[in-house]
Amino acid sequence: MHVAEMTEENLYTTYKGVYLPKMVHSTESLKYYEEFSFRPDDILIVTYPKSGTTWMQEIVPLILSQGDPVVVDTVPNWDRVPWLEETRARDLNLDQRPSPRVFITHFKYDMMSTGFLKVKPRVIYVMRNPRDVFTSYFHFSGMASYLVSPGTQTEFLHKFLDGKAIFGSWFDHVKGWLSAAEQQHIMYISYEEMILDLEASVTRIAQFVDTPLDSEMKRKIAERCVFKNMKNNKMSNYSLVPSEILDQKVSEFFRKGIAGDWKNHLTVAEAEYFDEFYRKKMQDVKYTFVWD
Repeated sequence: MHVAEMTEENLYTTYKGVYLPKMVHSTESLKYYEEFSFRPDDILIVTYPKSGTTWMQEIVPLILSQGDPVVVDTVPNWDRVPWLEETRARDLNLDQRPSPRVFITHFKYDMMSTGFLKVKPRVIYVMRNPRDVFTSYFHFSGMASYLVSPGTQTEFLHKFLDGKAIFGSWFDHVKGWLSAAEQQHIMYISYEEMILDLEASVTRIAQFVDTPLDSEMKRKIAERCVFKNMKNNKMSNYSLVPSEILDQKVSEFFRKGIAGDWKNHLTVAEAEYFDEFYRKKMQDVKYTFVWD
């Protein structure tokens, strides 16, 4: 359970203006990230939390192994596709991994290291309807002991919209990456596109990472990565994490895996407030989102 004194000050560190959970972000791990040597053929998956991170940690390794499930069946996803900013990364001898290496980050574009900006590795940027991100995040905040208790849904809604949650503002995150300088190295995809046609999404990702797959292989990978099958993979469903860190009795890590669940949770007033906020923040964005 969350203890009353578990405040932002106790649980979070501030890095480049945003909150990060102290439990997995140390001074050393952030320094490691800042000094990390990228290769041009690295694949960096970038997501705002609750936007399809775990999904990509399953799909991309399966594409690169041409459907061989060994790595996704035997290696926990946080080691299979590690976060460069988290403490685990330093222990994984990432410099010894063969190319193409796959990593993940939740960082905004303006938090990227000089090494990243210089080398320009390939980036897969995954976006999701922020109303669904919020709904998923609210449930997740209630089960994760290293996050500040979300309070009521309305209280958390204001925190979320104002960027007072970990990894900052969804709006800043998406707008920053959509206007990144290295557009030709970035593939943009949304959670909703993957739900609408996972096989077509697998095809697009495979092309982007230069891994030719025949149609049967694409079908198999897509089938393997549907929600119910991933939910049963203990290397991906976070069941290996002790319940005092992630209490899956409060909320399952793999909750629903659908688009539009926010409609079951946001009140009319909250949805209207969200829409108005969204309109103001996104009016200058030229990108066409699936959910608009």
